[in-house]
Amino acid sequence: MQVPQIRIQSTPGKIEINTIKSNLEMEQPKAELSIEQPKAELTINSTPSMLTIDQSKAREDMDLKSISKRIEDAAAQGYQDLLAGIARFSQDGDELMMIENGGNTIATQAKRNSESPMLDFNIGWIPSAGSVKINCDPGKVDINWKVNKPVINSQTNKPIINYTPGKAEITMKQYPSLKIDFEG
Repeated sequence: MQVPQIRIQSTPGKIEINTIKSNLEMEQPKAELSIEQPKAELTINSTPSMLTIDQSKAREDMDLKSISKRIEDAAAQGYQDLLAGIARFSQDGDELMMIENGGNTIATQAKRNSESPMLDFNIGWIPSAGSVKINCDPGKVDINWKVNKPVINSQTNKPIINYTPGKAEITMKQYPSLKIDFEG
């Protein structure tokens, strides 16, 4: 007796995968930056100092007078001498007017008018203390400044990206098959 037989022959299916790699290119451009620093503003205002030295009194004390001062002194001395002379003549006249009261009026006047007065003399070339006048007016300096902030401008640039996506191609390398045979 023969038993029927089934013969099964199978071929497995095979797939093939081909891949194309992805590609990524990136480029980052530099940022654009500009910095400007304005100059600081500085102003200086100054008033000059002044020193004055007046030594005219010291020079007068040492008899080094200017011509105008000598003329002024001579005029003042002449006026004083005039007044003193008028007073002396007036006194002499009053004394002569009262000659009847007795005394030796004419002889006294003659003696007084013939004698030179006693003159005071001191060292003439040393100026008196405080005769040099010094005045100092200090100057003034005003300094003003203004600091200017820097001007900064920046611009960022976006990156340049080139991307090629990868692929996967799937194909059937071998199709599956099933073969069934009956015998008997």
